[in-house]
Amino acid sequence: MSEETPVSVTMQKDGEVAVVIVNNPPVNALSWHVRQGLKDNFEAALADDGVKAIVLRCDGATFIAGADISEFGKPPRGPDFNAVLNMIEAATKPVVAAIHGTALGGGLETALVCHYRVAVPSAKLGVPEVKLGLLPGAGGTQRLPRVVGVEAAATMTSLGDPVPAPRAKEMGLVDELAGEDSLAADAIAFARAKIADGPRPTRERAVFGDVGVIEKLKTANAKRWRGFEAPYANLACVEAATRLPFDEGLAFERQEFMKLMMGSQSAAQRHIFFAERQAAKIDGLPKDTQLRDIKKVGIIGAGTMGGGIMMNFLQKGFPCTIVEMQQEALDRGLGVVRKNYDASAAKGRFKPEQVDQMMGLITPALELDALADCDLIIEAVYENMDVKKDIFGKLDKIAKPGAILASNTSYLDVNEIAASTSRPGDVLGMHFFSPANVMKLLEVVRGDKTAPDVLATAMAIGKKIGKVAVVAGVCHGFIGNRMLAPRQIEAQKLLLEGATPAQVDKVHVDFGMPMGPFQMSDLAGVDIGWHRDPNRIESIRDALCAEGRWGQKKQAGFYDYDDKRNPSESPRVAEIIEEFRQKAGIQKREISDQEIVERTLYPMVNEGALILAEGKAQRASDIDVVWIYGYGWPVYRGGPMFWAGLEGTDKIAAALEKHGFTVAPLLAEKAAAKAGF
Repeated sequence: MSEETPVSVTMQKDGEVAVVIVNNPPVNALSWHVRQGLKDNFEAALADDGVKAIVLRCDGATFIAGADISEFGKPPRGPDFNAVLNMIEAATKPVVAAIHGTALGGGLETALVCHYRVAVPSAKLGVPEVKLGLLPGAGGTQRLPRVVGVEAAATMTSLGDPVPAPRAKEMGLVDELAGEDSLAADAIAFARAKIADGPRPTRERAVFGDVGVIEKLKTANAKRWRGFEAPYANLACVEAATRLPFDEGLAFERQEFMKLMMGSQSAAQRHIFFAERQAAKIDGLPKDTQLRDIKKVGIIGAGTMGGGIMMNFLQKGFPCTIVEMQQEALDRGLGVVRKNYDASAAKGRFKPEQVDQMMGLITPALELDALADCDLIIEAVYENMDVKKDIFGKLDKIAKPGAILASNTSYLDVNEIAASTSRPGDVLGMHFFSPANVMKLLEVVRGDKTAPDVLATAMAIGKKIGKVAVVAGVCHGFIGNRMLAPRQIEAQKLLLEGATPAQVDKVHVDFGMPMGPFQMSDLAGVDIGWHRDPNRIESIRDALCAEGRWGQKKQAGFYDYDDKRNPSESPRVAEIIEEFRQKAGIQKREISDQEIVERTLYPMVNEGALILAEGKAQRASDIDVVWIYGYGWPVYRGGPMFWAGLEGTDKIAAALEKHGFTVAPLLAEKAAAKAGF
């Protein structure tokens, strides 16, 4: 081997069994030098007459956890992965994979070319490529149906969820469970016992199972997979395995893999994979920043948000004190939390005793003084600056020194809230998204005076409770809601010019959003933020609110709703729009779907460029993470800033100019260079 090739694969001998060991920390990824090492060591073991069987295992925390995705898009180095796998499968001596940790993606494909598989009970096996917009491209879709059957292969490849080793043994994916602490010895013993049986090449085994299950999977997941290419490509490959000879099936898989690999969806999904990890990094923060110890959490407000926020902490074992002003509101809030947990328990997500345990962590209170021993206090009352400043002024006198004081505000100035205390360094925003116990996004809003350890602790706590946390700067609406505003404004203007709510919403749903702006408004409540004066009618929304059309909860908003909340277009809304149109002297015209895209989605990119230039987001990919996890932007489009690169920043800037927008300087700069963000 040349000097610059790292030695990441070695071989030992135990009598007549050769043990090939991969050691490529941290996850034994299939880097080019691992492929080289596998090739060299297998060739040596096969050429050694004293070797009668071969075990493949890994040092460290896990079996081969998958491909080295840092190599994606770079010129190929080292031996071809498929060539190495084919050589292992064609071995004239039995080969046993010894699996611990995770055997995922290319790791499982490596295990599948071994003739037998032994695993510790705690191991997990799977092909998660679909989650990156890909498919197992090294024979996984062709070998799995030969080992576990069509149904299990189709399910594993199209959903991408790992299988625990005991279940894998039932499926036939694992031949024997080893002792948790004796894998190396047990695998050698198993290999010895298989010398007499000889090799069992997977490619020579017959595909079994009912191909009809593939259509059932498509039907069951139609909503979840809407717009995605990869799940269907995975299923097409499994289906091909049922009718094509092995080598032709491999060629079909390779063709489908390359289509996905070169396409925009996988690029978008891989972008988000890395963006999510990047979001956790805080610019300008010393690596050794000491985190504050959070043992007890306080929540102010037992409404939908407060209760939802608390559920995240209860599920991770944090004792919580929740404060409301009225006993009735407190009882109602805790009742909703209990009901949510009972519903989850009914679906098998929690055991009834776990629900009792979580509810037992709650200390309900009617006075803010009850928060004196909390390490983190999150205020979740309605959006009113005076109310929030009053609460934080009181907390300043009650909270213990070093407690973190957070506001769940979705728009308001965190600096102004912090100024109502004598400890602005302890104050920041923790903006959860509704429903807070479900939505994964957490915007952590860094005030001008927020202490570095407070910011770092809030981000770490976000991760601990299962959120994807993103740092935002102080501005109206932070990252997500600030970008939402221009979309909503333009959507309203489009109604006056001739579009209908249904047309605008359909364009957004066809784009891949879970719902359009008017569906969202009806779901959240048209009356949110309304001034509450039915005689003051300055907009279409004011007119709807004045007539009690507050959205789904009233069975009427921008749409009419039946008892099951199914929407239909509303003649009354059409009348209201027409009245406003006439009052404004606007001539109704045909609006194309493309114009709706240009006037609702392009301005979001423009606002994102302003946010970046102002330093309110650390990086473009953070904006993408906010929109994927907080607003349901389709993952396969990679977030608004990534999508801008696919769509063409020059095309976006030109269309914005055409519609009379001021193009953000950063967007104009990218457009001139025809570059993405």
